[in-house]
Amino acid sequence: MAPQRFREQYDQIQRSMPDVPLAIGPDDAGEFLYEKGVVLARDGEEARLVEDTVRQHFTTFAGLTADHVRRTGPETNRSGITRIQVADPGQGDGSGDPAVAGALRALREPEGRTGRRLVSRNHVVSIAVNACPGDEPVPVEAGAQPNPAVADGAYAPDGAVGVLVIDTGLMNDYRSYPLLAHTRGDAQVEECGDDGILRQYCGHGTFIAGLVAAVAPNTDITVRGTLNDAGAILESEFGEKLFEAVDQDGWPDILSLSAGTSNGRTDGLLGVDAFMRELRQQRTLLVACAGNNSSASPFWPAAYADLPGFENAVLSVGALRGDGEFGACFSNHGAWVKAYAPGERLTSALTGFDTPVPYVYQHSTYEACRYGFGYACTCRHPRHTGVLSEEGGSGKPDQVMFEGLAQWSGTSFATPVAVGMVAAHMTARAETDPRAARQQLMDANSELAEVRGATVPALIPATWRPTPVALPSART
Repeated sequence: MAPQRFREQYDQIQRSMPDVPLAIGPDDAGEFLYEKGVVLARDGEEARLVEDTVRQHFTTFAGLTADHVRRTGPETNRSGITRIQVADPGQGDGSGDPAVAGALRALREPEGRTGRRLVSRNHVVSIAVNACPGDEPVPVEAGAQPNPAVADGAYAPDGAVGVLVIDTGLMNDYRSYPLLAHTRGDAQVEECGDDGILRQYCGHGTFIAGLVAAVAPNTDITVRGTLNDAGAILESEFGEKLFEAVDQDGWPDILSLSAGTSNGRTDGLLGVDAFMRELRQQRTLLVACAGNNSSASPFWPAAYADLPGFENAVLSVGALRGDGEFGACFSNHGAWVKAYAPGERLTSALTGFDTPVPYVYQHSTYEACRYGFGYACTCRHPRHTGVLSEEGGSGKPDQVMFEGLAQWSGTSFATPVAVGMVAAHMTARAETDPRAARQQLMDANSELAEVRGATVPALIPATWRPTPVALPSART
């Protein structure tokens, strides 16, 4: 049975958010997930306009009445977003939501009058959309070294570059990895299930912190467990959580974000709009992953890098395959992706430094690349059978043991490589402005790669070791 990766992840994220009925959009096309029966609007007059407009139009929907339309939860918050219920979320299945689609249509005319969007779906922001992130982690041989390897330089607290990672929390034994001895942050919630098996996406934040520290040893890294719940959070909550993180830790030099969502639009994500406008006024550089859908659709917040006013504030990062010459099969792409970094089979800290920890694969590999590439990509290798792909089938899920380091792929991990390169540049040049460092790094960079026929900037650390890959087919 061929795996249906997006559907498998939909089921898994839905189980992690049992009180939030989800739908697949747009129209079951498998591009993003969103909360059923709910739309988002800005607080105040706009929310009231949305509520009134949708209520006036609801006589056109069979089985629904104006009583379905009501604001839910607190009306005001730091992110400036109001949730408006437009239907019973328990109706129907996850293949779409006619009530939400109708609410979006009802607001098209007011949008035209005001010149900006008034309403949005409540998307799921996740580290895992259509891939996991580009694959699942793979154990490495005893004695393996990190890749990228540890760069020259030492940690100096007084001059270290501040990096805030918004992700899953830190594994309980993360300080056993020397590079993370001075890292701080939130603990990973529920590392293992009742069966002692490592939960999916556990170690994601630890892996990212290890990559930053390897490329840029002189960094003060803080990891916040904003995405501990299967790497997913509703858009309506995400903006608020971002504000909470910077309120707790202060605005860092660099904010590393390996999560996001597409939304079928080119004007941003309503739930993080207030945070992004505040970010623009700060000195912080946001480095965000481009996503793993092998798509040109903008993935937010990374795609803010292509919006006017955010050019210097956001760096969007796609993933290169193992040889660094071409884009990885899973990487999103397009003019909104401003740089690419190694993101296939990187080696970093995961978990199990004191005691080996078992992991059971959730997704099966494919017979051929699901995106049509011909090289030995992460879709196919290394071979394993996963729980979600084999429900009701005859395959037995594969179990492995993790102790120390692991290999993992995804734009999730290309992102901290790019973070490390900006931070290392700041240290080497005694540059205190992270946005200036980003521009200097990009201007001085001479490395190039090919992605979908386009020549793109490649940020490749000197300590990264490329891995040979089989020659690709004509599609690269």
